[in-house]
Amino acid sequence: MPFSPQTPTLTVGFDLDMTLIDSRPGIRTAMEALSTETGVFIDAELVVTRLGPPLEEELAYWFPADRIPAVGDRYREIYVTHAIRATTALPGAREAMAAVTGHGGRSIVVTAKYQPNAKLHMEHLGFEPDAVIGSLWAEAKAEALRAHEAAVYVGDHVGDVRGAKAAGAVSVAVATGPCAAAELNAAGADVVLPDLTGFPAWLESYLAEAAPAVRPV
Repeated sequence: MPFSPQTPTLTVGFDLDMTLIDSRPGIRTAMEALSTETGVFIDAELVVTRLGPPLEEELAYWFPADRIPAVGDRYREIYVTHAIRATTALPGAREAMAAVTGHGGRSIVVTAKYQPNAKLHMEHLGFEPDAVIGSLWAEAKAEALRAHEAAVYVGDHVGDVRGAKAAGAVSVAVATGPCAAAELNAAGADVVLPDLTGFPAWLESYLAEAAPAVRPV
């Protein structure tokens, strides 16, 4: 639902991988470890160029269907050791969340990542979102966005744009992930930013437009 002065609290949703955090180094290392352990070749460099969709979709490129559930569970265990400390915040991520708080709003993280690991990222980097919801992708993200009455959803993938649209939220896309700005625009993003450094200024203008005009008496 678009924000209006009548909405009690502004809620902004953020995607995680390649929106708030650069998880490529850790995912690369975790995938390499999984490859070594299973004896199955995985091109980890290719994997990190297409982050966004659920893990199971990526594993399907490398493993037969009957192995994916067990391999996925093992990857999530390996991930804790290899990916949490190797991951950094993307430029502007802290400032973007702080901007929401500064306007009296709430920030939530809605991601396809396994929820416990998503929370570990937030704890390690010192982020304090009001909620972290995992294992949701594309249109399914609308479930959490609607439940938290998010007016805006910020993501880096066309799947994030679809999730925002399904929730009736404003889609803010950042071109820091696998999808180029032109692709995000074509998917229907309401606004496309190069990265999150421009988000605080955009949020300021968005809220100013939502506020009622003040006319002199």
